[in-house]
Amino acid sequence: MKQSVKVAIPIVVILVAAVAGGGYYLAQKKNPPAAKDKAAQGPVLYTCAMHPFIIKDKPGTCPICGMQLIKKVEGAQASAQEQKMLGHVSLSPTQAVMANVATVPADFAPLSKEINAVGIVQYDQSRQAKVTAWVAGRIDKLLVNTVGAYVSKGRPVAEIYSPDLVAAQQEYLLALKSREQFQKSSIQAISQGGDGLVSSARQRLKLMGVRDEQIAGLEKAGHPNIKLPIYTPLSGVVIEKMVQEGQYVNMGEPLFSIADLSSVWVEVEVYENEFAFVKVGQRVEILSQSYPGKTFSGRVSFIYPFLDPKTRTVKVRVDLANPGLKLKTDMFVNAQIKAPLGNTLVVPATALMDTGKRQVVWVESQPGMFEPRDVQVGARVGDKVQILSGLKRGDKVAASGGYLIDSESQLSAGSGGGGHEGHAGGAKAPGGTAPGAVAPAAPKKGGGMNMDDMKM
Repeated sequence: MKQSVKVAIPIVVILVAAVAGGGYYLAQKKNPPAAKDKAAQGPVLYTCAMHPFIIKDKPGTCPICGMQLIKKVEGAQASAQEQKMLGHVSLSPTQAVMANVATVPADFAPLSKEINAVGIVQYDQSRQAKVTAWVAGRIDKLLVNTVGAYVSKGRPVAEIYSPDLVAAQQEYLLALKSREQFQKSSIQAISQGGDGLVSSARQRLKLMGVRDEQIAGLEKAGHPNIKLPIYTPLSGVVIEKMVQEGQYVNMGEPLFSIADLSSVWVEVEVYENEFAFVKVGQRVEILSQSYPGKTFSGRVSFIYPFLDPKTRTVKVRVDLANPGLKLKTDMFVNAQIKAPLGNTLVVPATALMDTGKRQVVWVESQPGMFEPRDVQVGARVGDKVQILSGLKRGDKVAASGGYLIDSESQLSAGSGGGGHEGHAGGAKAPGGTAPGAVAPAAPKKGGGMNMDDMKM
């Protein structure tokens, strides 16, 4: 009996193993692993990166943009791909030509900012003077009697009678005679004492405005001059007359104001957002409506250290030659200041898109593929704009057609393709469509696409 049990146990084990192996074989034959995985994955679908509502079951090209279709991915892989392509726009060569898209590389170039401002012609304060009375007396005669008259340096403008001046002349003549008497003395101290008297009397005359040549004439004549000429200290135009003939004046009282108009100042009003570009020594061109086509050239000589709170401007002084006295004081003129910015990174002004909150350019990251790039801009000069940050030399930017690229980006954003912040398609809703965006309708038949191409 024991021998029979020993034989039966191995037989049972063999039979169980055979049954299990046969069942596994039949199961594998019915549902192979590859088929199960394939069934779990479902059919492989293809879609357009820029038009994700286009879905096909085989490779090909997008009926809208002509791009090669790519495998449609789901879940985390799809999210990663969407984030990578967020805001990107792809254009086929045909689309780029039709949209007139042209790219230009960002490059360094010498740039000068032109500041246009309004100015007023003023007197050059360093070329103004007043003619004053050196002594108290009566103005016996005015040799210049009108405002606007031209006077020359060294020419008399008036004659004054002064009792004090007559007395000083007599004192000088007496000192001369005394010196002659003292020189005859054998005592050295007395003989040299006359020189001191003459020197003192001469100095008094000079303090009264008497010139050396007038003193020499006094010595020659031997009697005092009743009237003393008054001279102007510079050549120029009489801009103010404060005296009449016969008028009594005190010592130091002003008689005339003289201004040399061969050189003038132009005080230019520069707005507070531009005056930082202005430097002393910069060249300035002055234009006047009184002289169409004529340009006056000057240079910045001074920048005032305060700002006008009403006009929000800073005054800039320009020294300007005035040949022929063509520019008149208080005349309004236009000023053009050229401020060099050096060799700086620039792009065409047409490449810049200002959204109000951001300033964006479209950069061609690879052939036919554009991405939005935030930039910080500086000065705008003509058709160029200075780039302070956001680009590097050689980056290709869309100099034209940028708005069409942006529109394509918004359409893609509306269909789940992403957009850039600051526009309608800047943020994606959970369902893949931007808030407020409308999914694009399917094109009509005959446009290279039918309803079978879309799986909504």
